[in-house]
Parts: sequence; C-alpha cells; structure tokens
Amino acid sequence: MRYTAKKIGMLLLTMLLVSVFTFFAFSLLSGDAAERMLGTQATPERLEALRVQLGLNLPLPQRYLNWLGAFLRGDMGLSYQYKLPVSTLIVQRLGPTLSLTAMAFLLIVLVSVPVGVTTAKYAGGRLDRIVTVFNQLLMSVPPLFTGILFTYVFGLLLRLFVTGAFPTWRDGIGQYLGYLFFPALSIALPRIAMTVRLLRGCILEEAQRDYVRTSMSRGRSRGDILYRHVLKNTLVPLITFLALTVADLVAGSVIIEQVFSVPGVGRLLLSSISNRDTPVVQALVVILAFWVVVCNLAGDLISRRIDPRLGHGAGGQT
Repeated sequence: MRYTAKKIGMLLLTMLLVSVFTFFAFSLLSGDAAERMLGTQATPERLEALRVQLGLNLPLPQRYLNWLGAFLRGDMGLSYQYKLPVSTLIVQRLGPTLSLTAMAFLLIVLVSVPVGVTTAKYAGGRLDRIVTVFNQLLMSVPPLFTGILFTYVFGLLLRLFVTGAFPTWRDGIGQYLGYLFFPALSIALPRIAMTVRLLRGCILEEAQRDYVRTSMSRGRSRGDILYRHVLKNTLVPLITFLALTVADLVAGSVIIEQVFSVPGVGRLLLSSISNRDTPVVQALVVILAFWVVVCNLAGDLISRRIDPRLGHGAGGQT
C-alpha cells in the first residue's frame, strides 16, 4: 500500500537524518577519543597507532559511512569507559528498562481507561470534578519530583524497598517487580492524567453526534450506546495517543532510572554522557530515536486500520 510505503520511507529518512546529526555532533564535541582511552599512558606513537586502529585518521564523512555500515551490521563500536562492545552493554541494561516501560504502560491503561469512561459517563458530577482537580495536579508535577518524593516516603520512611539496591530476577519476581512499581508509577502518573482527559473529551464529543441522539430517541440507554458505539469511535485518537505514550515512557525512564538507581538503558546513557563515552551515546540516541519513530508509525498504521478514511485523507491509497 502506498500509504504504508510512504510512512516507512519517512521513517527511514528520519533515521538517516538522526544518524547524521548524532554522529557529526558527538564526534565534533567529544574531542580526541584516543587521548581519553590512553589517558596518562598516551605517547605520540601510541596515539597515532590507536587513531589508525579506530579509524580516527580518516575524514569525518568516511568515518560516518564506516560507522553507519558497522551499526547496520550490529557492530556499535567499543565503549571507551567499559572496554566492552556497545551492543553487549545495551543488551545487559535492556531488561530493566523494558520491564519499567511495560509496567508504566500497564498502569496507564488499567487506570486511565476506566476512569476516563466513568468521568465521561457522569460528566459534571462530583466524581468528575474531583478527578479533574487531580488531573490538573498530576499533569503539573514532573516525574522527577514524584520519583524523589516516592523514594523518600516509600523507600526511606516506610521502607517498602531499599533505595539503591536494585534486585534481579534471581532475587524473586515479586521483589523485582515491587521495586519497579514506584519508578513506573512516577512515569505513569502524568500520562494517566492526560489519557483520562483525552478519553473523557473524545467520549463527550462523540456523544454529541447525531447517531447518539437518534439511538437515545429510540429508547436505548445511554450506557448501552456508550459501550457499544461511542467507545469504538474513540479508539483512533486513544490508540494514537497510547502509541506516543509508549515512545515517551522510554524517554521518561532516563531520569527516573537515575533517581531509583535502576541499572537500565537510561542510566547507562546518562553515565556515558558524563564520561564522554561517545560510541555508547551515539548508539543509544539512534536507538531511542528509532523507538520513537516506530511507535509513531505503529500508531498511524493501527489508527488507519481501524478507520481507513484516515489514510485517504492523508493522501494515501490502497
């Protein structure tokens, strides 16, 4: 389909531009990698030999093409700090980040969908007003502040988890997921509030359609119309928003992993930036960008699958 091909083409172009910007920016800003790797053992001869080994003696465009080719083959280079392949480091840190993201997304869906439907069903009532106030509060509080607050209250005061002592699967799945619950909740809370507001607004807007008034005039209950028809027609904006949410959750985990000492990809990225570990930073920035554009693409394709008119409206044809 032309629509899908066009979207995939835009994804590839976006990733190419991201890779170019990332490589050139960090290569220019990071200084001489050979000097950092050798440190006090640097001599002119050893520096020159290492530069040749790393390809740093080549022109920058040639270095980019070599890096891109190796990256596409799965070779992301060698970490200056850890002296390990970058791909190995990322795989080692991927588990906690994926677990954290999955738990945060699950919390968003399980809480925001029923709350959004309920507040729309009883719009203008006491429950709706209370939820609206809480929504405004949650959207105004950044996850970083919430994470620090949760660490202090639930970690230091109530001792529900030991701050800084991240458990592994071998320590027990309950302990592992229990530790991740609070960082996941820190990331999820603002998105829960935004999803509730979006779903409530979409339902109330859809409820004003002519087919809803016609159905009610025929004696059908408001609840029956809501669950059978209105909710179905709000799936497109909801799914698109949730796809964007998945992309944002990984980005949000970068800071939260540092607050809760979660040994994930986000903490690795911050550590690598601090230590100017260019190969790790370049690889992670490209991977995170790829995650974001793929989630956007998935949201677009799923939305069009639900409502094919979206593709035609955007100029796509089957």
